[in-house]
Amino acid sequence: MIKGKEHKDNQEVSEVSFNIEGMSCANCALAIEKAFNKADGIKHTSINLPLEKGFIQYDKSILDEEEVLDIVTQAGYTALKEKESDSDVAKKEKFRFLFALCLTVPMVIIMQSKVFSMVWTNYIMFILATLVQFVSGRAFYEGAYYSLKNRTANMDVLISLGISAAYFYSVFSLFFLDAAKHTFFDSSAMLITFIMIGKMLEARAKGKTSLALKNLLALNADTARIIREGKEEIVAASIIEIGDIVKVLPGESIPVDGKIIEGSSTIDESMLTGEPLPVEKAKGSTVTGATINQSGVITVKTLKVGNDTVLANIIKMVEDAQADKAPIQRLADTISNYFVPAVVLASIVTFCIWYFYADLTIPQETDRFLFSFEVMIAVLVIACPCALGLATPTAIMVGSGVGLNRGILFKKGSVLENISKLDIVLFDKTGTITKGKPEVTGTYPIPDLTEEEFLKIAASAEVNSSHPLAIAVVNKAKASGISIEKTIDSKEISGFGIKCTLNGQSLKAGNYKLVKDDMLNKKINDFALKLTDLGETTIYISLDRKIAGILTLSDVIKSDSKEAVQMLHKSGIKTALISGDNYMAAKAVAAEVGIEDVEAEVLPEDKINIVKKWQGQGLKVGMVGDGINDAPALAQADIGIAIGSGTDVAKETGDVVLIKNNLLDVDRSIRLGKKTLQTIKLNFFWAFFYNLLMIPIAAGILYPSYGIVLKPEFASIAMWLSSLSVVGNSLLLKRYEKKLN
Repeated sequence: MIKGKEHKDNQEVSEVSFNIEGMSCANCALAIEKAFNKADGIKHTSINLPLEKGFIQYDKSILDEEEVLDIVTQAGYTALKEKESDSDVAKKEKFRFLFALCLTVPMVIIMQSKVFSMVWTNYIMFILATLVQFVSGRAFYEGAYYSLKNRTANMDVLISLGISAAYFYSVFSLFFLDAAKHTFFDSSAMLITFIMIGKMLEARAKGKTSLALKNLLALNADTARIIREGKEEIVAASIIEIGDIVKVLPGESIPVDGKIIEGSSTIDESMLTGEPLPVEKAKGSTVTGATINQSGVITVKTLKVGNDTVLANIIKMVEDAQADKAPIQRLADTISNYFVPAVVLASIVTFCIWYFYADLTIPQETDRFLFSFEVMIAVLVIACPCALGLATPTAIMVGSGVGLNRGILFKKGSVLENISKLDIVLFDKTGTITKGKPEVTGTYPIPDLTEEEFLKIAASAEVNSSHPLAIAVVNKAKASGISIEKTIDSKEISGFGIKCTLNGQSLKAGNYKLVKDDMLNKKINDFALKLTDLGETTIYISLDRKIAGILTLSDVIKSDSKEAVQMLHKSGIKTALISGDNYMAAKAVAAEVGIEDVEAEVLPEDKINIVKKWQGQGLKVGMVGDGINDAPALAQADIGIAIGSGTDVAKETGDVVLIKNNLLDVDRSIRLGKKTLQTIKLNFFWAFFYNLLMIPIAAGILYPSYGIVLKPEFASIAMWLSSLSVVGNSLLLKRYEKKLN
């Protein structure tokens, strides 16, 4: 967070957020922050590179919103209140790439085929290269101009320097030296084309963070059934005020945060807690907006509306967590601040030494100025930062492609670098470690009944209910090939269970409160309590006012969960379990998969605080989840990993999406990240190896003693070898796909 100039506390402070076009690296974000820091009336500034957004607090007595946006324009970037869609940005990048490609390919063919004389070839190449240079390459020059204007050196400066060296030397040679001499117009165009491939793919792959917030907002009910003066009236949910009375029918979304003043029901709060089992609610219970009323009719008194609701707070947490993420500071951008000025200085010093130091011998047939200029150009060409610029994106392109082939989607290139640094992975329980829906795990009939007979009786009762537990019992019976008998006089009692009549006998299926008067002995009840302590959900079955047995249900652990945790431990990464479920159930699941640290009975705000707790210990935290309730924690974590079968919100908020819903891919994604980071580091070695070795040679250090001078054309070849070595090394990442077992 950058703080601007101080102002009196009694002046009115307003906030504005906006989208920013034109940022290419962390130095771009820094340039905008510097511009705001210099402006009067700015209280606080946060420029978020990954989101391409600005968050500004300003003094309304000094600035208005348009003037705030104009500061961005003056810094050389575009501020928009409405963000251009990712598809539109991708179309622009695609056009620039295809334009360059369509002109570069003929240039290469003409150059290699030599169908024209060298003079005509050079003029044709000049025309085509100029179009590529100032149509596809224009954005690089604009970015470089504003970067230098703001006293920074971003990747656009590096790229512009590289393509300019080849192009302008060729122009100089064509018009002032010899029109028949070899030029490097094709090299300039090929550099732009190759760099544009990365730009185009980067535009396509940018995370659509705004969709996460849109999906959250879509959960809000559009209308509400309000009761005024004893009459029901359907109104827009947005106009409801605190204290209004709202009636909610079964199957409807609850439009407000409030308290039940009449009726009882079961409420699906999975969007809030992540738990699949509905919660029993009665008079006096609180309910949350956007949760689903499942069974009974309830009347709710409104307690919170607008920005004060739980859902609004979740949305705010997602925004804050994402805005607080520091802009990605790539190694190449850091180096560029020193590398670019150093290269320019080295080229100027080289020219001065050869031109002004008369004792140095030069080729007899060459003018001292031209020789000095050629040596200077050779230094610039061979020091072209293209390999440096390609070191990270090429590795990320290949690495992300390998991941996608294995069902692992990295939504941003930086994730491949950052995921390799994780110290701990936090797992949501329901829908992540477990399947996310209850299943029958045990049947305990009285001795007089077989398991099949008992399950038939239970399913015959539960078939009359739409409760998730009842559905699980019916599914178990059907899967066992058991025929379900017809019952009559079925009645579902909210908070208790279901009553009906089977073959003239009373049949009940529900909790202890429903069957407590039906000859329930202490032995059976103690057994049920023991099962509950083990994290199981129990259903009592009573036939003819006698207990027929007990069913247990639980959220079943996924088959790959235990192995996934073991693989992380083997890699030296800690794990922890976070759940909105009760502690015993969460502890039982954690013990089965091998996780020691357990956080249970937590709400969304608790989850994000747990992530912060681990981060406060200096650890890099990964969060794996699948639900809306996980969105804030996924955003707060250093790396958010969303399960592919989870909600759209979780997938949009997460940095990584496991498309195949395979938890083993958590470890695979980390291993792939480590391999990609290793490749990036090796790429930087190759990028600098040629520079450190060849810059002195290009500067003519070997000419006085050995008569060896590196002409610009050979410097261009060396430059390309540097780039090719980086690309080739990145392509070797493809072999790693076979090792992701």
